[in-house]
Amino acid sequence: MTITVHHLNNSRSQRILWLLEELALPYEVKRYERDKATMLAPPELKRVHPLGKSPVVEHAGHRLIETGAIVEYLVALGGGTLGAPAEPEDALRYRQFLHYAEGSLMPPLLLKLVLGRIPLFGKRAQKRIQPMIDVHLDWLESELAPREWFAGSLMTAADIMMSFPLEAARARAGLGPARHPKLTAWLDRIHARPAYQAALARGGPYDYA
Repeated sequence: MTITVHHLNNSRSQRILWLLEELALPYEVKRYERDKATMLAPPELKRVHPLGKSPVVEHAGHRLIETGAIVEYLVALGGGTLGAPAEPEDALRYRQFLHYAEGSLMPPLLLKLVLGRIPLFGKRAQKRIQPMIDVHLDWLESELAPREWFAGSLMTAADIMMSFPLEAARARAGLGPARHPKLTAWLDRIHARPAYQAALARGGPYDYA
């Protein structure tokens, strides 16, 4: 049965398209565009799910939300490909980064984005948020120092989960080659993958690639 991805432009759902391409699972995309003035998702998404958020995945009678939960579902559907590594320490890292991406890294990045849209006060408040983001980025840089991928020597779904917040950090939160050469090289590696490029072709314009 074909997987349907409800995909919002410039959103977390780009990771789901990339994962599906890596897993070579058949899927179809239903695209939605953000309101250009507010950058919010269109009301049509609320007809798919009451929260009106993306991604939403439909498959075999199920309607799934939450990127991490969808990633775990699709990895299982793909027979465990890109799932937890066999080595116990790497498996723990896989689980950690699968949840860290949205649980710890994404909130300050989102807060900085929202504050940047508030005149005067927001700009000043952003300066208090950036040091918090710097702590995350410096730690992540050190995590990649001894390895190419977040869960060890091979790319996993944990790397796919980490892609959106780190792409956002490069776009608006100071991630760059001078201070973060390992993270920058990691971003360049994922962007060069054929499956990543195929996902861009399916999903449409994506500002963070």
